[in-house]
Amino acid sequence: MKSAKFAIGQVVKHRVYPFRGVIYDVDPEFNNTEEWWLSIPEDIRPIKEQPYYHLFAENAETTYEAYVSEQNLLVDDTGLPVMHPYVSLVFGELKNGKYKVVDYQAH
Repeated sequence: MKSAKFAIGQVVKHRVYPFRGVIYDVDPEFNNTEEWWLSIPEDIRPIKEQPYYHLFAENAETTYEAYVSEQNLLVDDTGLPVMHPYVSLVFGELKNGKYKVVDYQAH
């Protein structure tokens, strides 16, 4: 099994579509419905045997949650914060393209 290239808290962008986000969870390989996977156009449909990332995502119009294969992610090097409202609930400070993971158990 391949280890994840990106980390929880890291800001990334999609390779094809105009959105970016912060990773809040990682699946070692595809863990969504077959229906979801088949809804991706065949010419850009990613393989299942790779890490998949859950993102608090944003585009020019809105914020949402996204599920993206590793092959379709790139590092976002803008240094800009992700404006999704859940980011501040889950993460701390943004520094060098990565949000600090907050340990709520310590409170």
